[in-house]
Amino acid sequence: MNGDLALKLKTLPESPGCYLMRAGDEVLYVGKAKNLKNRVRQYFQAGHGHTPKVRAMVSRVEDFDVLLCGTNLEALILECNLIKLHKPFYNILLRDDKQYPFIRVDASQDFPRLEFVRRTQRDGAKYFGPYIGATSVREVLDLLRQIYPLRTCALALPDGKRHRPCIQHEMGNCLAPCAGKATRGEYHEILRQALRFLGGHDGEVIRRLREQMDEAARSFEYERAAVLRDRMQAVQRLSEKQRAAKPGGGDCDALAAAQDGLDAIVHVMHIRGGRMLGGDSFTLERAGDEPQSVALTSFILQFYTEAALIPPTILTPSPIDESDTLRELLAGILGQQVEIISPMRGEKRGLVELALKNATDALAKRNQNTKAQYERTLGAAVSLAKAIGLPGRIRRMECYDISNTQGTLSVASMVVFIDGKPAKQQYRHFRIKTVEGANDFASMEEALGRRFRHGLQEREERLARGLSPEEGSFSDLPDLVVIDGGPEQLAFARRAMLDAGADVPICSLAKRLEEIFLPDRDGSILLDKRDGALHLMQYIRDEAHRFAITHHRKLRGKHQTKSPLEAIPGIGPARRRALLTHFRTMNALRAASMDELAAVPGMSVKTAEAVYNALHGAG
Repeated sequence: MNGDLALKLKTLPESPGCYLMRAGDEVLYVGKAKNLKNRVRQYFQAGHGHTPKVRAMVSRVEDFDVLLCGTNLEALILECNLIKLHKPFYNILLRDDKQYPFIRVDASQDFPRLEFVRRTQRDGAKYFGPYIGATSVREVLDLLRQIYPLRTCALALPDGKRHRPCIQHEMGNCLAPCAGKATRGEYHEILRQALRFLGGHDGEVIRRLREQMDEAARSFEYERAAVLRDRMQAVQRLSEKQRAAKPGGGDCDALAAAQDGLDAIVHVMHIRGGRMLGGDSFTLERAGDEPQSVALTSFILQFYTEAALIPPTILTPSPIDESDTLRELLAGILGQQVEIISPMRGEKRGLVELALKNATDALAKRNQNTKAQYERTLGAAVSLAKAIGLPGRIRRMECYDISNTQGTLSVASMVVFIDGKPAKQQYRHFRIKTVEGANDFASMEEALGRRFRHGLQEREERLARGLSPEEGSFSDLPDLVVIDGGPEQLAFARRAMLDAGADVPICSLAKRLEEIFLPDRDGSILLDKRDGALHLMQYIRDEAHRFAITHHRKLRGKHQTKSPLEAIPGIGPARRRALLTHFRTMNALRAASMDELAAVPGMSVKTAEAVYNALHGAG
């Protein structure tokens, strides 16, 4: 510990506040404490029994800052904001890219509409949700429009105008207040019924639809009765889909965390109005070895930042840290009391156990996907290095392919994989300039020569300036070059690379038997068809082929639509435009005399002669 750090530890105040552990300009960790002096000094006391993560963090600390607060609640709020601002490496971070959909209603308007929104605001409107997925919201909205004919248009009503009713009114899906066909009172009565449905009172809706259906059947209006029957069944299906195992209604969230020693997965089950709207799993990075109470405290602090997301009750498997302060914080956001409880038995305990079951399943699937992804990418690169006798792993792979049409518009592609994954921003094309005809060997020689000569030169320049070669356009040289073909293609490509001054490991993959050939080695390597190393070779080979063909087709398309005038010296865009505007078609242009060509505005006798000769094969 340096002297400045020791001095700062001695002068720490006995006050609530936040502390920021730093390494240079990087914020390593943000924490809060009721007593900063006691809490911060603990990090630097030997034999305090710190976890490996804390020991690793403390070993990097060069300095720390403290921010004083008046109360523990203020410190909690500040800690939450600082974590979101700095995203420190050693904090538990919620990776949340989900934006729940809600239904928004601004009842203060004269003729409000039901809106689909992704974010909630403190604007006085009512928000219903969160719903799990946009499909659920649209299903609810479509159903509501069938039962309650509320408007869907964005007209600012009332606007003092009488509008013509739209097709939604003709279909019975809108009261048409824009046309004066519904008063504000009539419209708000329908809106009140719709809001009761959104609030969970679907029994009233089903009863009303059944009465209307029976009345239509008694009046022999069988078509209308069938429509009402379908609507009633749709309401029942939606209600069944949202039904939870929690009797008696109520709004709550049930949380539980599953951990694997590295990260944690928290599953949240949303129950609104006694119905389970669904659940979602969230990753807490670097929380796998923390006590579950600490992980859930961090989750609640970062997740419940919007009033529309906060239920009046949050259920957890066991008591959590700082529960009193968290209740005070959430109550201030929501505007009413919030309970954080840990049920030991009964229906609520069943919800928590169900959340834990989902969290455990989500963690197992995540780890399984992570393992499969590793085996397809980095693991496959390690396996390939072992199979062809390279030390360590293959970080950067490059594969080349040639594409042309009967020797014309020849292009070479360079495809790059980093740690077994495509690095598409580093893909390159080479227009073959020195080879005539369909000569793939010579084209490959030109492409490899240009790539490595340029790369070696750029590498020297960057190293001389103290810059990393990995960040240049070509200076990051590959650990392995892959060529599509057999021993002949491989030998030619290797000579071309050596002539350019580079000696990089190289191999080829022959398509017929998917054999791997190495230079100066008799025979081939045949890998198991299920081997990830072979799949990686096939992937990069096919990607190089696709990339070359795609670019070649693009060039060919441009070439086929190219005007013959573009190849004539002295005829630029302005003169081409003038000629085509004057003569309209190429046939008329070919039939024109030299004098007629020279008479076009912007043309001279010399350029007219050049056009005439080019179009008639003269000169």
